[in-house]
Amino acid sequence: MAQGFIKTELDEIKDAGLYRRLQRVENEQGPTLMLDGREVINFSSNNYLGIANHPALAAAAKKAIDRYGCGSGASRLISGNMTLHEELEAKLAAFKGTEAALVFNSGFQANTGILSTLTGEGDVIFSDALNHASIIDGCRLSRAKTVVYSHGDLDQLEAALKQAAGAGRKLIVTETIFSMDGDEAPLTAIVELAEKHHAMVMVDEAHATGIFGTNGAGVVSKLGLGDRVMIQMGTLGKALGGFGAYVAGSGALRELFINRCRSFIFTTSLPPSIMAMAIAAIDLVQREPERREALWNNCRVLKEALRNLGFSVAESQSPILPLIIADAGKCMQFSERLLEKGIFAQGIRPPTVPPGTSRLRITMMATHTREHIDRAIDAFDQEKKPHDHLSR
Repeated sequence: MAQGFIKTELDEIKDAGLYRRLQRVENEQGPTLMLDGREVINFSSNNYLGIANHPALAAAAKKAIDRYGCGSGASRLISGNMTLHEELEAKLAAFKGTEAALVFNSGFQANTGILSTLTGEGDVIFSDALNHASIIDGCRLSRAKTVVYSHGDLDQLEAALKQAAGAGRKLIVTETIFSMDGDEAPLTAIVELAEKHHAMVMVDEAHATGIFGTNGAGVVSKLGLGDRVMIQMGTLGKALGGFGAYVAGSGALRELFINRCRSFIFTTSLPPSIMAMAIAAIDLVQREPERREALWNNCRVLKEALRNLGFSVAESQSPILPLIIADAGKCMQFSERLLEKGIFAQGIRPPTVPPGTSRLRITMMATHTREHIDRAIDAFDQEKKPHDHLSR
C-alpha cells in the first residue's frame, strides 16, 4: 500500500519508546485538571501565573466579541488590522520599554519569520545548542550559515564570532529562559560579545515574559539590557495566559517585518478576543506582583523538597524544574506512576530533548496551594523508595 510507510514509522516510534498520544483536558486550565476523566494536580502547564482562567481576561474577551465579533476576517495587510491589534502593540512596547512592537499568531511563526527576514545567504546566525525548535527551523529557512555553539558556552561563541569576521550580517539568537532546562542564558556576556564583534542579538523571552523583572517584562528588563538587545520576541500564551506572540524593538524593525516577514504577511490575523485578553493580562501582571512572589515561593518549596528526597533536579532559575531520568522508557513509566497517584508531571523525551536526557518537566504555578505541593512531595517520596535509579 502507498501508505504502508506510515505504519512502519509509527511502529519504529513505539519500539523506541517515543510514541506520543494526546490527553484530553475537560475543564479550565488551573492547578488541577480533569485529565481523561480523572482529577489530577497539574505540574505540566506553562500557565505560570495561573491567569489563563482569570475573570479579567474572560471579561475582556467577551467584551471584545460583543464589539468586534469573533474573527478578524483577513491578514492585517488586507482588512484584518483591527483597533485592538494596535492597542496591544502599544501596550507591549510600553511593557517591554521599546519603541514599537508587532503581534504574531504564535511563537513558532514569530521565530521562523524573524530569522528568515533578518538574515539570508552570506549571513551567519549563532544559535545556542538548546534553542527551541522554532529557532532551529527559522535558521534553516533563512538560508544563512548557522553556527550552533554548545549551551551557554561563551568561549565557543566568541571563537565562532571571530571566525565569521568577514561575513555579512551576524546574528546571535538565544532563549533567555530555556524551555526544557529552565536555566537562564548568560545574556549580559552575550550582549557584550555581540557589541565587540558587531553582531545583532535576538532573544526569545517565551518563558520569561510575565515573570521576570520588576514589572514582569522579562530577563532583558531585569538585566537592564533593553537598549542593547535589538530583537525581543516573546509569547502571549504562557505566563500571560492567552495565545499569540510578539516582537519588540525599534519602529524601523516593526516596519521591516510588516513589509518582508512572510509569517506575518500571509496569515489571517489573531481575533479581537485574543488581543483583548492579552491587554488585560499585561495590566494584571503589572498590577499584581504578588503573583510572581507566590510563584517563586512555590518553586523554592518543591525544589528543596525533591532534592531532600534525593532526586536529581537540574539547576534552574525559573518555574521549570527538570528531573533528569535519562532513559526515555523509565522516564515515561515514572510519569505514568505519578499520574496514577494524581500527579500530572509530563515526561519529555527525544527529539524534544537530546538523547540520554529524558526528564520530567515539572512546572510550577502561582496558584498551586501548599496542599497541592505536599501531595506531590508525598507521591515522589512513595516512588523514590522502590525505584532508586530515579534518585542520586
